[in-house]
Amino acid sequence: MKCAACTLFEGQYHSGVAILVNSLYKNGFRGDFYAGYRGDLPEWAGFRKEVLPGIVPERHTVEVAPDLRLHFLRLETDYHFTNYKPDFMLWLLDGPARDADSIYYFDPDVVISAPWSFFERWVECGVALCEDVNSPLSRNHPRRVAWRNYFSNIGITLSFKDPVYVNGGFTGLHVRNRDFLKTWKKVQEGMAPAVGGLSRSALTGGGELPEDARGPFAPFGKTDQDALNASVEAWSGEVSVISKEGMGFVPGLAVMPHALGQPKPWNGSILKLALMGRPPKLVVKEYWKHANGPLKAHSDKLIRRKNIALNIAAVLGRFYKR
Repeated sequence: MKCAACTLFEGQYHSGVAILVNSLYKNGFRGDFYAGYRGDLPEWAGFRKEVLPGIVPERHTVEVAPDLRLHFLRLETDYHFTNYKPDFMLWLLDGPARDADSIYYFDPDVVISAPWSFFERWVECGVALCEDVNSPLSRNHPRRVAWRNYFSNIGITLSFKDPVYVNGGFTGLHVRNRDFLKTWKKVQEGMAPAVGGLSRSALTGGGELPEDARGPFAPFGKTDQDALNASVEAWSGEVSVISKEGMGFVPGLAVMPHALGQPKPWNGSILKLALMGRPPKLVVKEYWKHANGPLKAHSDKLIRRKNIALNIAAVLGRFYKR
């Protein structure tokens, strides 16, 4: 199977991109990885420049290894990147990744900890998704009912499938299921008026949501993530969802630990948090484990210091936890 993987990033999230790609490579991914970005490229990205037409004016390609290429694609869109995922994946499948049999989107604060062969098998089961930390939402949960009422007024019918509420940080699918991306894009465009436009998000780095669209009780307080879950109900095909341990939200077999909230693994002080009774999360351990890979977003000295700090924090965690 020919696979394509991708992410979207700006600012300091470039560090997460490097470690995500390192972790993919270590676990067997081979092929092309596409990173859509705004702003400047990081210093660690030595590149050659190619001119492409249309929406992506420039592509910078890094030969990570003889059988892995990282393509930086500079994007011109006013969407908040968290709302741009289905558009980006569809554009890739129609353009640079047109020969791919499957495509996978990962947030840049995700680290892969499972063999890539697992992901290839997973998309044969349906659209691959992972349960969110805030799951479940029952059939008649107020947010699900609000989604149904809202979208019924614009000609989109939702049919309840499962109480599981999925995380927006990962989507994988075989190209035979690419219509799911079209559904997700359509749902997000339908949602746009309710959140003040797709340039807005609950996340930092973009315009704030209108006051009546914010918070856990608003139908679209998580914008793309709520739209993704509504899309599961709007789409007639199969989905394959792994539970919360998949992203390391609860103990169990993690396949892609996800760094929710702040600080991110590249920013936080491991020892300071440990002394506060907060031992390192799995995603922090995996991040620094894969920092010493083909792509070097951090100096060797910093990587050594962080791994020493992890060892000390592990000892502290045996005796002191909140």
